[in-house]
Amino acid sequence: MHADPTVGELSEGDILRRILSRTGRAAAAILGPGDDAAVVAAPSGAVVATTDTLVHGPDFRLAWTSGHDLGWKAAAVNLADVAAMGARPTALLVALAMPEGTRISFVEALADGLREACDALAPGCAVVGGDLTVSDVLTVAVTALGDLEGRAPVTRSGARPGDVVAVAGELGHADAGLAVLFGRFRDADGTPLPVDDAVLRPGDLAALAAQLRPAPPVGLGPFAALAGATAMMDVSDGLALDAGRMADASRASIDFASAALGEDPARALAGGEDHALLATFPDAELPTGFRAVGRVIERGPAAVLVDGAPYEGRAGWDPYRDWDAAAG
Repeated sequence: MHADPTVGELSEGDILRRILSRTGRAAAAILGPGDDAAVVAAPSGAVVATTDTLVHGPDFRLAWTSGHDLGWKAAAVNLADVAAMGARPTALLVALAMPEGTRISFVEALADGLREACDALAPGCAVVGGDLTVSDVLTVAVTALGDLEGRAPVTRSGARPGDVVAVAGELGHADAGLAVLFGRFRDADGTPLPVDDAVLRPGDLAALAAQLRPAPPVGLGPFAALAGATAMMDVSDGLALDAGRMADASRASIDFASAALGEDPARALAGGEDHALLATFPDAELPTGFRAVGRVIERGPAAVLVDGAPYEGRAGWDPYRDWDAAAG
């Protein structure tokens, strides 16, 4: 057999053993992988659950993404959603649909990325189970579980006029990384090309890392809940779009201060995949790690404003509106 066999040359059991030997053990797991289902402790009596799917094409390109980075990102985007509820991530369930020609080294690297993201962003969280199947399109579907530790969940609907709007994490960097990939690493036909570090400019590496290996401030989710956050959500589709969702859920409006949005407010508002935490607090004394970017105001004709004027710029990423199979 080839030293680096494809998944089509191995049995499901062989692949599972290779994955699970690399993913670690969840601290909250009462019964881990190996049975029909895992058993995960929920000391608070409530389980936070979320799921996110990464599909080759609209969500990642193999020319630009390593197995390790794909595993890391698949974990990170789900951990951020748990944190946005004010919960502590406890376990991941991972389903992989892979073409038969996928090399096992890629799968092992993906498993390493899952483990390392959990270790770095949510210590104690790990893969407790999942599923494998064959597919023409590489797909990674992750379900994340979390524990509220006795706290009430922080939802999108709790923002009230007068609250401070705050952000933890970076804004616009992931979009800048995506612009580097689509702008400089495609051929004339739009086919993705491997990233050539030799042609990267200052700042490009950080932008690419934000896109390919996001590091959301997962630990600040429970911290914000303890500090009295009235509403919170993960900024995954763009600050303006996600703030509009929070404003609609809260029946209020959100007014951003452009000067608080960094050097490129337009990109901060429109760019997606930052996985920062957007939260509202009842007073100006914000918890460490959050910075003020605006105010919640009474509901008006516009859900989102910038410097008092209705926001009319691009509103982030909507896969049904923005996905173009021909664009790389």
